[in-house]
Amino acid sequence: MSQTRSIDYSTLSLRDALDLAILVEEEAKDRYEELASQMALHHNEESARFFRFMLQVESTHEHQLLERRRKLFGNKPSSVTRTMLFDVEAPDYDEVRATMTERQALETSLRAERKAFAFFDAALKSVTDPETHAFFTELRAEEADHEAKVAERLSRLPADPLITAEDVGDEPVAH
Repeated sequence: MSQTRSIDYSTLSLRDALDLAILVEEEAKDRYEELASQMALHHNEESARFFRFMLQVESTHEHQLLERRRKLFGNKPSSVTRTMLFDVEAPDYDEVRATMTERQALETSLRAERKAFAFFDAALKSVTDPETHAFFTELRAEEADHEAKVAERLSRLPADPLITAEDVGDEPVAH
């Protein structure tokens, strides 16, 4: 798995799996916050609003996972760090454009949810601990649910115009 470093899934405990899942949500949440700020800076409120919505979704899931971890493991230290993962669920930076439409923002989020599903699906092949396997199966199902919700919202949007703001942007010219 290219998105993680230094993680041996065959020895992952439930506590480690929870810590990893929390970090995945934190990473996605941070990226959505950055994207919402970028869109707002470029006066693209439609896309900024959607990215803020996704930030809230990721924040809620992170909070649920943190509560679950506290109930099961209290304040025991984590052996998983954010340096061990990269772009597991976070949308790709290079997909975001100042002029992107709400449809394009949703499509970016849809790819991020599919990426997270693929991550948990691939990790499951190496997980040996039964509790961890069950937890990753649950997370994979949640990502599939998130993907379905984004896809459903996307299906309600009208198609983007054939010519977009990016298509007609002025190129710099010499005077």
